[in-house]
Amino acid sequence: MSFPSKEDRAKCWSHRDEYWKCLDDGKTETECKKFRDQYEKFCPALWVKHFDRKREYLKFKEQLEQGGYVPEEQTAT
Repeated sequence: MSFPSKEDRAKCWSHRDEYWKCLDDGKTETECKKFRDQYEKFCPALWVKHFDRKREYLKFKEQLEQGGYVPEEQTAT
């Protein structure tokens, strides 16, 4: 197993950031597919999984801070 070089890591992060920006701009997964493809091409699969989970967590945390999250127990009636 080889480790990504500094240049490879920078490419990965750059493509990840472009993909996330596309999503943050309110576009759908389909509209951001070309960015996702590049992100998956330049980042190791484990990194993609990690970054995807990190993004979900950051979005969840943002909802909590804004008071927009309601636990399932409170929504069920």
